[in-house]
Amino acid sequence: MATVDNIRNKLIDKILSIRNKDFLVALDKLISSSSSESDIINLTKEQKIMLEMSEQDIKNGKLISQEAMDKRNLEWLSAK
Repeated sequence: MATVDNIRNKLIDKILSIRNKDFLVALDKLISSSSSESDIINLTKEQKIMLEMSEQDIKNGKLISQEAMDKRNLEWLSAK
């Protein structure tokens, strides 16, 4: 498995060979946006309550599969 330094150095070599300005701008935006994902997000009181309710639903087995939810959504949309 490649070390972090090896991966970083390979990426640097590849980036240095890129001449397409639009591609580099897009890559810069991608890298910049991914670094902000590690920022701490403060939740509101209401968001915390909703998460706690979700945890209780999971503990109590109140779950629905994605397939069942998709079916329910399609039925609801068809009724509109």
